[in-house]
Amino acid sequence: MSKIVDDASAAIAGRIKALRSERGWSLADLSARARVSKAMLSKVERGEASPTAVVLVRIATAFGLTLAALAAPAEAGRPRLVRAGSQPVWRDPKTRYLRRQLFSSAECPLELVDVTLPARATVSFPASAYEFSWHVVVVLDGKLEVREGRLRSELATGDRLEFGAPSDVTFRNRGARACRYLVAVVRR
Repeated sequence: MSKIVDDASAAIAGRIKALRSERGWSLADLSARARVSKAMLSKVERGEASPTAVVLVRIATAFGLTLAALAAPAEAGRPRLVRAGSQPVWRDPKTRYLRRQLFSSAECPLELVDVTLPARATVSFPASAYEFSWHVVVVLDGKLEVREGRLRSELATGDRLEFGAPSDVTFRNRGARACRYLVAVVRR
């Protein structure tokens, strides 16, 4: 695993613990709100387990945040130029899904995330992940199947999909090579 990915995992673990502490929540409180076991939360906070994307989304939603805001909190006074090697990168331990946080700002509700979904991989998110934000996906390279509830869309390079009302969403790459896509998120 790369140092950037390791650093991102450690930063996420510290952020979860800090947010829980700021709110005066016990592990049991966060567990109930996020629907994630206390044991898993404890391991994540101690850096003993790397949570999947689904677990992180549940935790972020419990805090009223987007995944991007949990993973790479926006800071005032950030540099205008951020080199590729300095952008936060996180890899899902289960699917190997890779997300690079391109842009997040405390002053602007826009977030940009570059995602690489490996060949034949699937990642799903609950409807609650979309309660606080509006999403548009643009396929940069490859093919991507997106299911929003019962609606199924097949996207190819250059296609874009604007999400509707919050529903469970599944991203699936049925291809033999990785699919890369951009997610634009506007926080509500």
